[in-house]
Amino acid sequence: MEMVKFKIDGIELEVPKGTTVLEAARKIGIEIPTLCYLKDVNNPASCRACLVEVGPRLIASCALVAENNMDVKTNTQKVRDARKTVVELLLSNHKRECTTCIRSENCELQKLAKELNIRDIKYEGERTKGIIDDSSTSVVRDQEKCILCGRCISTCGNVQTVHAIGWARRGFATNVTPAYDRALSETVCVNCGQCIIACPVGALHEKENIKDVWKALNDKEKYVVVQTAPAVRVAIGEEFGLPMGTRVTGKMAAALRKLGFDKVFDTDFAADLTIMEEGTELLKRLNTGKNLPLMTSCCPGWVKFVEHQYPDMTDNLSTCKSPHQMEGALIKSYFAQKMGIDAKNIVVVSIMPCVAKKFEENREELSCDGLADVDYVLTTRELAQMIKEAGIDFINLSDEEFDNPFGESTGAGVIFGATGGVAEAALRTIFELLSGKELETVDYTAVRGVEDIKEAVIELPDGRKINAAVAHGLSNARKVLEMVRSGEKHFDFIEVMACPGGCVNGGGQPIVNAKVKEKVDVRLERAKGIYSEDKDLPLRKSHKNPYIKKLYDEFLKEPNSEVSHKYLHTHYVKRDRF
Repeated sequence: MEMVKFKIDGIELEVPKGTTVLEAARKIGIEIPTLCYLKDVNNPASCRACLVEVGPRLIASCALVAENNMDVKTNTQKVRDARKTVVELLLSNHKRECTTCIRSENCELQKLAKELNIRDIKYEGERTKGIIDDSSTSVVRDQEKCILCGRCISTCGNVQTVHAIGWARRGFATNVTPAYDRALSETVCVNCGQCIIACPVGALHEKENIKDVWKALNDKEKYVVVQTAPAVRVAIGEEFGLPMGTRVTGKMAAALRKLGFDKVFDTDFAADLTIMEEGTELLKRLNTGKNLPLMTSCCPGWVKFVEHQYPDMTDNLSTCKSPHQMEGALIKSYFAQKMGIDAKNIVVVSIMPCVAKKFEENREELSCDGLADVDYVLTTRELAQMIKEAGIDFINLSDEEFDNPFGESTGAGVIFGATGGVAEAALRTIFELLSGKELETVDYTAVRGVEDIKEAVIELPDGRKINAAVAHGLSNARKVLEMVRSGEKHFDFIEVMACPGGCVNGGGQPIVNAKVKEKVDVRLERAKGIYSEDKDLPLRKSHKNPYIKKLYDEFLKEPNSEVSHKYLHTHYVKRDRF
């Protein structure tokens, strides 16, 4: 490998050819500020916050490739003054409502302004006018807070290959918008929310439902039930200062009870149920040879991606609803009957790591007996905000258990939160149902990890082989579908999660500063918590859940039964590509 020798602030370095000055500086502990830069995603050198001095010139270090004998200075008065001016100019055209902004205290622009000791705005003048687009059920765009860094555009286009937003106009009028200034709801946006966690400021955020949930909790006529997704328990602690990936399952249940919910359930229960339904569906398709490969349907962002981009493949999607929608349907049917409650008075709230779930709960296809399966979806961030509003000391809460019948779950249910988890959970159950024997090993590590696309050939007890693929991030999903379309690959089962790393890195999870992401893989840290909870649970296979067995005995009869299809299955829509 060819190496390059140069200096940064008098320190002699030797780095591989092609290394940028920004990368080299951070390797030796020199922090250069950035805004538009997002490692492996966005590197346009547009914000100029990372300027360094090389000879007489000031150059953006994120795009400056190290050369032999180069002498770089990162901390001269000239550099500091230039960076300060850059940020002051950004602030002069920014909607400065920091005290009430959703990203207050977690805003990269606000943080940088403080670090640069900016105390006033020197360049007051005309400001760009923009709109607030709240047409989407999931994502709100505030153009007047946008700093034109392009991180959302690169994420949507390169990481997700959706291209719902892009650059428009020139000069002072430049803005980020869907094509032809359409509302976001009128585009191919899949509501994944990856643009939100890429945004350094408050220009993008989820559409909040906090007020709706407080209203329901205060309504004495309503019986309000909450359920929490697997990935929430390994992320919400970050909102209260705990290390990334810390498991706070018991504290979370206690906090929800203190907020006033009548029942606190676990969506992991419905994840176990999904394995029973989807696993049976897969075996039926393998027997008939129809609509293969079977593609998972747990992720609403992925489902909408297929509906827009591959409408000819919607029949390949599993007909199973996502786990929280299944649980919502059962709460308003099976649970309502057992408790003697009118289902019309039940409000189901789902705590999700995902903003696409907000779109999903509004789909007409996800309702039964005239009632929506789920009434409100709150992100992990929204739940944290409610806990703070209520003055609950989250850190010092004692652990509490979930309520039954939908509080008991297995390790197979909890690993739904990480990429590969659905496939692994399904394999644990399919093997035992076909063989009638106990599996000695339940960890299928071949489908774990954050490799872009994972492939595995699984031999079933009856000799049949399942060709499986696992993808996370929609650019990888697109690659898999194109391989299937072209005949390059044959798969029987495909698991896809729209967000890179799966739900642990969902668009509704705590937002992590771009600099932290350079040092820590958020996906892996949170997934560690998921897999540790799996290992610690006494039951690790979905079909072993006693409450799942009871549900089938008392209500559903058997997987894929007529009753199951009424409450737990759905259909899809072929959508325009605009």
